[in-house]
Amino acid sequence: MRETERESTRITAEVTPSLDLIFDLLSNRRRRYALYYMHDQPDGVATLDELATAIVALQQADSSEEAAIADETDTGDETDSETNGDQRQLRIRTELKHTHLPKLEDAGILDHDRRSETVRYWNQPSLEEWLEHAKHKERS
Repeated sequence: MRETERESTRITAEVTPSLDLIFDLLSNRRRRYALYYMHDQPDGVATLDELATAIVALQQADSSEEAAIADETDTGDETDSETNGDQRQLRIRTELKHTHLPKLEDAGILDHDRRSETVRYWNQPSLEEWLEHAKHKERS
Protein backbone atom coordinates (compact mmCIF):
# COMPACT_ATOMS: atom_id res chain seq x y z
CA MET A 1 0.00 0.00 0.00
CA ARG A 2 1.11 3.53 -0.60
CA GLU A 3 2.39 5.58 2.32
CA THR A 4 -0.13 8.32 1.52
CA GLU A 5 -3.06 6.14 2.59
CA ARG A 6 -3.15 7.83 6.01
CA GLU A 7 -3.34 11.32 4.50
CA SER A 8 -6.84 11.11 3.07
CA THR A 9 -9.72 8.68 3.03
CA ARG A 10 -10.27 9.28 -0.70
CA ILE A 11 -7.12 9.67 -2.78
CA THR A 12 -6.93 10.41 -6.48
CA ALA A 13 -4.57 8.42 -8.69
CA GLU A 14 -1.62 10.36 -10.03
CA VAL A 15 -1.70 9.10 -13.62
CA THR A 16 -4.64 9.42 -16.00
CA PRO A 17 -5.22 6.14 -17.87
CA SER A 18 -5.77 6.19 -21.61
CA LEU A 19 -9.25 5.70 -23.01
CA ASP A 20 -8.15 2.33 -24.43
CA LEU A 21 -7.06 1.22 -20.96
CA ILE A 22 -10.30 2.45 -19.35
CA PHE A 23 -12.42 0.48 -21.81
CA ASP A 24 -10.19 -2.57 -21.39
CA LEU A 25 -10.62 -2.40 -17.60
CA LEU A 26 -14.39 -2.02 -17.93
CA SER A 27 -14.69 -4.80 -20.52
CA ASN A 28 -15.00 -7.54 -17.89
CA ARG A 29 -18.21 -7.82 -15.84
CA ARG A 30 -16.55 -8.99 -12.63
CA ARG A 31 -13.94 -6.25 -12.85
CA ARG A 32 -16.74 -3.68 -13.33
CA TYR A 33 -18.59 -5.11 -10.33
CA ALA A 34 -15.39 -4.85 -8.26
CA LEU A 35 -14.97 -1.24 -9.35
CA TYR A 36 -18.63 -0.44 -8.60
CA TYR A 37 -18.16 -1.76 -5.07
CA MET A 38 -14.81 -0.07 -4.46
CA HIS A 39 -16.06 3.26 -5.83
CA ASP A 40 -19.02 3.15 -3.41
CA GLN A 41 -16.82 2.61 -0.33
CA PRO A 42 -16.53 5.85 1.68
CA ASP A 43 -12.84 5.29 2.40
CA GLY A 44 -12.05 3.33 -0.79
CA VAL A 45 -10.90 0.30 1.22
CA ALA A 46 -12.23 -3.27 1.34
CA THR A 47 -10.98 -6.74 2.09
CA LEU A 48 -10.70 -9.36 -0.62
CA ASP A 49 -13.52 -11.33 1.02
CA GLU A 50 -15.81 -8.28 1.12
CA LEU A 51 -15.11 -7.65 -2.54
CA ALA A 52 -15.81 -11.27 -3.54
CA THR A 53 -19.03 -11.26 -1.50
CA ALA A 54 -20.17 -8.04 -3.20
CA ILE A 55 -19.49 -9.47 -6.66
CA VAL A 56 -21.44 -12.65 -5.85
CA ALA A 57 -24.36 -10.50 -4.62
CA LEU A 58 -24.30 -8.35 -7.76
CA GLN A 59 -24.23 -11.43 -9.98
CA GLN A 60 -27.13 -12.99 -8.08
CA ALA A 61 -29.10 -9.74 -8.33
CA ASP A 62 -28.51 -9.64 -12.04
CA SER A 63 -31.28 -11.92 -13.26
CA SER A 64 -30.69 -11.36 -16.96
CA GLU A 65 -29.88 -14.26 -19.25
CA GLU A 66 -26.65 -12.57 -20.28
CA ALA A 67 -25.33 -12.70 -16.70
CA ALA A 68 -26.03 -16.42 -16.49
CA ILE A 69 -24.08 -16.97 -19.71
CA ALA A 70 -21.22 -14.75 -18.53
CA ASP A 71 -20.57 -16.97 -15.53
CA GLU A 72 -19.28 -19.71 -17.83
CA THR A 73 -17.31 -21.44 -15.10
CA ASP A 74 -20.41 -22.08 -12.99
CA THR A 75 -21.10 -25.80 -13.40
CA GLY A 76 -22.31 -28.50 -11.11
CA ASP A 77 -25.38 -29.39 -9.12
CA GLU A 78 -27.64 -26.36 -8.66
CA THR A 79 -29.65 -28.07 -5.90
CA ASP A 80 -27.05 -27.36 -3.22
CA SER A 81 -27.13 -23.56 -3.38
CA GLU A 82 -25.10 -22.96 -0.21
CA THR A 83 -22.19 -25.09 -1.41
CA ASN A 84 -22.53 -23.63 -4.88
CA GLY A 85 -22.48 -20.11 -3.41
CA ASP A 86 -19.36 -20.90 -1.39
CA GLN A 87 -17.67 -22.40 -4.43
CA ARG A 88 -18.66 -19.39 -6.55
CA GLN A 89 -17.30 -16.98 -3.94
CA LEU A 90 -14.02 -18.93 -3.70
CA ARG A 91 -13.71 -18.98 -7.50
CA ILE A 92 -14.38 -15.24 -7.73
CA ARG A 93 -11.94 -14.53 -4.90
CA THR A 94 -9.25 -16.52 -6.71
CA GLU A 95 -10.03 -14.80 -10.00
CA LEU A 96 -9.80 -11.40 -8.31
CA LYS A 97 -6.52 -12.25 -6.63
CA HIS A 98 -4.80 -13.64 -9.72
CA THR A 99 -6.39 -11.78 -12.63
CA HIS A 100 -8.47 -8.68 -11.94
CA LEU A 101 -6.70 -7.03 -9.01
CA PRO A 102 -3.23 -7.28 -10.63
CA LYS A 103 -4.63 -5.74 -13.82
CA LEU A 104 -6.26 -2.87 -11.89
CA GLU A 105 -3.12 -2.43 -9.80
CA ASP A 106 -0.92 -2.26 -12.92
CA ALA A 107 -3.24 0.45 -14.25
CA GLY A 108 -2.81 2.49 -11.03
CA ILE A 109 -6.51 2.19 -10.13
CA LEU A 110 -5.99 0.37 -6.85
CA ASP A 111 -3.45 -1.20 -4.54
CA HIS A 112 -3.76 -4.74 -3.25
CA ASP A 113 -1.91 -5.56 -0.05
CA ARG A 114 -1.46 -9.31 -0.33
CA ARG A 115 -0.41 -9.72 3.29
CA SER A 116 -3.55 -8.18 4.79
CA GLU A 117 -5.71 -9.02 1.72
CA THR A 118 -6.88 -5.41 1.67
CA VAL A 119 -7.67 -3.42 -1.44
CA ARG A 120 -7.48 0.39 -1.68
CA TYR A 121 -9.19 2.16 -4.56
CA TRP A 122 -7.59 5.33 -5.96
CA ASN A 123 -10.06 7.87 -7.36
CA GLN A 124 -9.58 8.33 -11.07
CA PRO A 125 -11.96 10.94 -12.54
CA SER A 126 -11.59 9.82 -16.16
CA LEU A 127 -12.34 6.19 -15.21
CA GLU A 128 -15.17 7.17 -12.88
CA GLU A 129 -16.96 9.07 -15.63
CA TRP A 130 -17.22 5.87 -17.69
CA LEU A 131 -17.72 3.66 -14.63
CA GLU A 132 -20.77 5.64 -13.53
CA HIS A 133 -22.19 5.48 -17.05
CA ALA A 134 -21.62 1.72 -17.19
CA LYS A 135 -23.19 1.24 -13.75
CA HIS A 136 -26.24 3.26 -14.76
CA LYS A 137 -26.71 1.24 -17.96
CA GLU A 138 -25.98 -2.11 -16.39
CA ARG A 139 -27.57 -1.86 -12.95
CA SER A 140 -30.65 0.33 -13.61
